[in-house]
Amino acid sequence: MAALLENHRRYDLRDELEKALNRVDFFRIFHTMALRFGFSHFGILQLGNENDACMLSTRLVLHDLPSGLAEEYDKRHRFGDSVFYKTLHRSAISSVWRTDDPGCDANQNLLVQLGFELLVSVPVHAASTGARYAVLFLGDGEDIDRAEHVALAYDAIAAFDYFYRVALANKAGMGLTPRETEILKWISHGKTASEIALIVSVSEHTVNSHTATILKKLDVVNRTQMVAKAIREQIIQ
Repeated sequence: MAALLENHRRYDLRDELEKALNRVDFFRIFHTMALRFGFSHFGILQLGNENDACMLSTRLVLHDLPSGLAEEYDKRHRFGDSVFYKTLHRSAISSVWRTDDPGCDANQNLLVQLGFELLVSVPVHAASTGARYAVLFLGDGEDIDRAEHVALAYDAIAAFDYFYRVALANKAGMGLTPRETEILKWISHGKTASEIALIVSVSEHTVNSHTATILKKLDVVNRTQMVAKAIREQIIQ
């Protein structure tokens, strides 16, 4: 990879990125990046369709948010309805969000609901598939200036490119067959085993057998966990 990216400047991150082997390494890289620019936390968010009734906890593929924070948010709010989530689908420009922004509606303000004062969002995408993500930096510090914003966005893009290649792309599919992936997609749309059997022209027993195999391959115990993990690992959108 290093030879292929020789003309891509990674500046201070070059050595760290070339040595990163797993999610733990990238967790450290993004966490350190957040602290270096005055933020307390980071999150890498996978975008789905704009109209999805998605949850924050199922969209985070890597983060260092306080334990249970995303889950508590999901109990009270619909992430897919937030102004922040919708804005991510309408612009690919890195953005800065503050709780004191003029005209801010506290009922729809992700920062207020999560308990932070400042958020920088850097849109990114997977070069091989085009799947869209956003790298988030959250904290309670002063506003970020232009130079810091540009530097942070560049570092986030460079780090995500490596993270996707090393950690996310290698897990795509999780060993599912095309038929298992097809059934998983229908399950994610809320279809029952009998309905899926009619759609894909197999018996209900075969659908249940495939479902049991999917549960085992994804290492989850029920359909809800199965769909959440499939979205998080980018098996389905």
